[in-house]
Parts: sequence; C-alpha cells; structure tokens
Amino acid sequence: MATEESPQVTRRATRSYSASNTAIESTNPPESYKPTINDLGFRQQPLRLEDLLSSFPGRRSQILELLRLLGPLNSPMFPILVYGGPSTGKTSVTLQVFRHLNRPFIYSSCITCYSPRILFESILNQLLFHRKDSGHSYSSVKRCERPSDFVNYLREALENVITNLKGNSGKVSSKMSGRPDGTMVYLVFDNLERVRDWDKSSTILPFLFNLNDILKMPEVGLIFISNTSPDTYYLNIGYAEPIPLYFPDYTEDDLRHIFMANQTNSRLYASFLDVVLRPFCRVTRQVDELAAAFSSLFKKYSEPLSDKEVAPNEEMKRRLFSHIRPHIASALNETFQVRSQPLLKAETNQETKKTNSSRMPGVREDFDKIDFHMSTSAKYLLISAFLASRNPATLDASLFDSTGVSDSRKRKRKASEKSMDQKEMAEQELLMKGPGTFPLERLLAIFQCITSLAEDSLDEEESHELTVEGGSRGLMSDVLLQLSSLCNANFIIKGGSCPLEGSTRYRTVVSEDLALK
Repeated sequence: MATEESPQVTRRATRSYSASNTAIESTNPPESYKPTINDLGFRQQPLRLEDLLSSFPGRRSQILELLRLLGPLNSPMFPILVYGGPSTGKTSVTLQVFRHLNRPFIYSSCITCYSPRILFESILNQLLFHRKDSGHSYSSVKRCERPSDFVNYLREALENVITNLKGNSGKVSSKMSGRPDGTMVYLVFDNLERVRDWDKSSTILPFLFNLNDILKMPEVGLIFISNTSPDTYYLNIGYAEPIPLYFPDYTEDDLRHIFMANQTNSRLYASFLDVVLRPFCRVTRQVDELAAAFSSLFKKYSEPLSDKEVAPNEEMKRRLFSHIRPHIASALNETFQVRSQPLLKAETNQETKKTNSSRMPGVREDFDKIDFHMSTSAKYLLISAFLASRNPATLDASLFDSTGVSDSRKRKRKASEKSMDQKEMAEQELLMKGPGTFPLERLLAIFQCITSLAEDSLDEEESHELTVEGGSRGLMSDVLLQLSSLCNANFIIKGGSCPLEGSTRYRTVVSEDLALK
C-alpha cells in the first residue's frame, strides 16, 4: 500500500509500528514534539474505497462487512472480534479501514503490551497525548496496575477527548487540518490471544470483554483482533459477546494477486509463480513465510538470465524450471519445519541404522529415507498420529511426561510369569484390533510434546541459529493445514464422531516401517 508523504509527523501506517507503545511514527522524531488530538488518526490523506479494496486481494467481503459493522459517522456499535489465522490481513485491513474512514482510534498490541500495567498505560498515554521520552524520564503519564484504576482514568481521558472532538467538529475541514472525523473513539486490541499467556489470574480477558458495559459510553467502540476463534474465549460470566468477523486463509488466486503486485517484470514473475506457488500452498499460506521463501527462490530462478527484463518464452520457461527444480524441495522444508538439533539428528540416524541392522540383517542401509517428499512438520504430525493410534491414551503421561514422575516412583517388583503372560496377551489383542482412534486434542498434544523437546534442545545451541517467530502457537493454523493434507493423502483417516465427546476422531493406517522411516 502506497503511503503519501506529509510534512507533518505521520502516525502509524504499518503493523510493526502499530505494535509499539508510542503514538508517533517518524524516523527521528523531535524531542520537543507534543502529541495532539490529530495523532488519534493517521494524519495522512484518507484512502478511497476503491484503493482500499484493491490493496487487499481476497478481502473485499471482509472490508465491506467491517465498514457495515462500524456504521455511519458517530453511530454506536457493538464490540467486534476480528479473527483468523496468522498473516491473513486482519490488522492491516482494520488499520487501513480507519485510514479510509479518517476516524480516531487507539491501537494496542498484546505482544508489546505484555502485562496489564503496560497495556493500561499504553492506552492512557495515547488518550492523554503523552509521549515517553527523556523529558519525562521515559515514564507513563499515570501509573496504573489495577483494572478499577484503569476504568476511572480511562473514563476521564475519554470524556476529555470526546469533548475536544465535539468542540472542534465542523470548524475546519478535517482533510485540511488533519483532524480525524466524528466524535467516536475506537479502542483496538490486537493479538488478544496473547493475554492468556501473561494473565495467569484470568481476570483481564473478562474485564476487556465487559469494558463496554463498564464504561457505559456510547461514543466508545471496541475492536478485538485475534489469531484464535471465539470458542477459545468462552467464559462462565455474563457479557455481551462481540460480533465475530472471520478472515479465512488466502486462496491460491489471492496469493497470486498479492505477489504479482508491484513486480517490474510481471511475465517473468508469473512464470516463476506457476512453478512454486502450488506446492508451497500445500505447506503454508502465510504471506510472510511465502515472501521469505520466494525472495531467495526467485533469485535462483533468474540466475541463468543475463537480462532480467526479458519476457520468457516456453523454451526458456522449461530451462528455468529445470534450473530451480532441485532447490524447491529444500526450500519447502525450510519454509515450515520444526526446529531440531542437526547434530542430535545425525547421531540418532546413525544409532537407528545400527540398531535396525543388528535386529534385521537384511535391511537396507537407506532404511531411514522415504521415496516421496514430505515436509518436516508433516513428518512430525504423522509420527504423532502413529503414536496416538498405536498406544492407549493411558500411556501418554508416561511417554511424554518431562517431569520425571516415573523415575521418582518406587522401584517396581520383578514381574511374575502370570503378569508377563497377561501383558503379552494384551499386546496381541491390541495388535489384532488394529490402529485405534484418537481425538484431535490428543494428536495436537503429542505433536506439541515432540516439537517442544526439539525447541528446548535448540535453545541450548549458539545464538546465531535460525529461530521461528511466534513458536508453536503461531503455527497452529499450519498444523491443521498439514493435517488436512495428510487426510487427503489417506495417511490419516477421519473416523466417526464420538457420541459422548461430540468431536471427530482420527486414526492412521501407516505401517510401522513407514513410521520408522
């Protein structure tokens, strides 16, 4: 999205800056600058609706629905919950809608505001036009830790801002003065799911959802942005549920439109997308991950070309495809993989080869290799499904408990022959029954245990190792996408719904040999 230059100090225009605690966006903001009521808006030329819709391919219906929920100027609104997977345009669309409407809003991210005090003070700093700098010893305008104090300060600050907006409405054209339109003030809470990580007492989420009823101010609107669905926020208290607005994952055509924007050689990049877009969409549809992968792959793709502006013909496309084909498989694994320790992995493979060769003399040396491509995350997910399908749920605690409970117990007595026979009979009976079914929650729990061990081992490595931002929580939507792909490939089969649990159960039919590979 193009941003027009302005002689004034501009406000937030990107998500990375929007997550900051300050309300001024500038490369070198002057120390003497004092925020004003104009800083509650973008202080940029408002976007036309046509430009807004064209800036976000595949988000036309969500933009129009959000505009409808916000309503006309100065109209009260119900709280809104904008939710969807990571990198689906939720924050960008919401902020640019406010740029289009030119209305005052307060933005706070629960990533940078990682405690109730920081969240409360960030909102108050913006409403009271306070800037944390050396002149104020980098302190907030008010120290606020308790929700009750925050409500009192917030109501007082909102009344002052609304009075200021009402007193200056209609005097000067908002487009000429840079002043936001209307007297409604919107509070935007981004990354709401992060509150559950730092709110151990589980009091902030109910407080935020009830904030509209607590304030009882029709001039205030609440917008929550979350990577998780509304089901994860169901609470046993009475509050008005926010209106949900879902942002689905981008389709392949949407991603093509996104990556084709602002390309100097559109025909060359279109031929590149014809090669890489479809296989990568089976792994992830997050724009940020795809952009990082496509950036290096496109350089490899255009290496044989001396003239980067040439329009490739069919023969040239085949030559470029042959050149990039060996690099696609490795890039697929790097795009979405569970972090693991390379040295540990190599040692494990060597031990597996020795063990398997000693137990099975006729086994091949390349037993641990599979003859088809599968991303690292899909392998971990398939292993999790195999363990869940071949072991009863009662063994999960002993298999995946990292607290060492089993080691602290008393040493068991030597098993008798009768108990050994019963154990063998139980194993044979389990083998005759075949793979069992398991719910989705158990599969994800085992997957989380396996990946957390890999992450913990990597944390002990040197600091220059590549890490994945957001950890496993931010990749949950991609895990579900991988599960859907494994189901479509018949590696995992959906079973019937349990009448007691009411949820779908799964089972895997892969053999033990494939699981070992």
